[in-house]
Amino acid sequence: MTSTIEPTTAQEACPGNACGNPPQGRATSAARGALDRPSELQRTVDVSGLVDSEGGLLDRAIFTDRLLYSQELRRVFAPSWLFLAHTDQFHKPGDFFTTYMGEDPVIVTMDKNRRIKAYLNSCRHRGARVCRADFGQTRNFTCTYHGWSYDLEGRLVSVPNESGYPDSFRREDWGLVEVPHVESYHGLIFGTWNPEPVSLRESLGDMAWYLDAMLDHDPEGTVVVGGVHKWVLDGNWKLAAEQFATDWYHVNMSHASALMVLSPTGKGSKDEIVHRTGRQYVDPNGHGAGFPVHPKNRFDADTVHHWMDYDALRERLGDARVEGPVTTGHATVFPNFSYLPVNGSIRIWHPKGPDEMEVWAWTIVDKSMPGEVREAQRLYNLRTFGPTGIFEQDDGENWSECQAIAHGFITNGVALNYQMGMGSEREDGIHPGTTSELYSDAAGRSFYARWRTLMNTPAWHEETQ
Repeated sequence: MTSTIEPTTAQEACPGNACGNPPQGRATSAARGALDRPSELQRTVDVSGLVDSEGGLLDRAIFTDRLLYSQELRRVFAPSWLFLAHTDQFHKPGDFFTTYMGEDPVIVTMDKNRRIKAYLNSCRHRGARVCRADFGQTRNFTCTYHGWSYDLEGRLVSVPNESGYPDSFRREDWGLVEVPHVESYHGLIFGTWNPEPVSLRESLGDMAWYLDAMLDHDPEGTVVVGGVHKWVLDGNWKLAAEQFATDWYHVNMSHASALMVLSPTGKGSKDEIVHRTGRQYVDPNGHGAGFPVHPKNRFDADTVHHWMDYDALRERLGDARVEGPVTTGHATVFPNFSYLPVNGSIRIWHPKGPDEMEVWAWTIVDKSMPGEVREAQRLYNLRTFGPTGIFEQDDGENWSECQAIAHGFITNGVALNYQMGMGSEREDGIHPGTTSELYSDAAGRSFYARWRTLMNTPAWHEETQ
């Protein structure tokens, strides 16, 4: 069965009233009253001097400063399209999955009309979560604090001791705060708090071509296998998102031992593998993707490799994608959704303060894959990039190491170098958009340029102040 994903109008366009503006729509004066949040609570910093994307320099304060982190939540995360879930997690009305948009908890669910909607997971009475399960199936979301209950359309449907409230109290004023826009792309569900965003497809731009290399192998699309793995890492979320956008450079050094384990001889990869050539996609919206290019690129898991029809892939996706981003590579959709095509790994880097992130990872496979092939891909993903994966451990160690010393007074003032590949960006005539060399910081520079732009641009909730 398929679900309908369509933009929706939130009951309140200023979610959670975090911006201090009166909400738009039905819940106006009754829900807001005389509250008026002072602007001093939302101090902003001009970050122009912290990111020199043109010169390839970065100030470490962007990873450590608490004020900048708070600004990120409202200017980077709140206006952006953020990954929520996969459509395969919803098959019938009442199916739900709880996640985060930045640090805001949200419920993603299928309503009675089979539409996918998302709501702030916070009771309008005292603010506790109305759903504490990770996923499941329900008819209503009921707060365990005082019993306020909401239906699948976010309406407040039950209030214990309702007769104790004044005559002006109306249930319709106190429904769950709805994420105003929810859209999907090839099974990936995204949402944004922005009441008037560009469409998800427009936001992706040329990145869609690279995404399709993973998501559009055949008309049946993809499904999730093995649930969602979650773990916590020390380190700023941008360290992970940036690496997946731009960094093939670390592979041979950081993952040397893992490459030895996976090589047939146990002595490591052949020289032609170690020194592979390829391209790196550089997107003006901060997305990025890197991938080796070779006519014999293949999926790493043998069972998957032997099942895959590479000729059919070439016919559907073209030679450029099959020889590039279909298999080995890395990518990030700005700000914090990343994926690895070779093992079907998709993941979100949830920010948990400037010094910590929570990683949520799914394994997705082609729906047409038979059971034994799905299982081979799932196990290969766990072996390499699961919470105990031999590559994943290396990456987490690197990010925590970078973060551990970044708070030092002298250390924090020493600029970081992002100059690899400067001047190599061009349109190569094969891959859409601008690309650089495989070993390059170009997508990283673009990632931080986009971050700088959003950090210096008032979001919708600030424009009327």
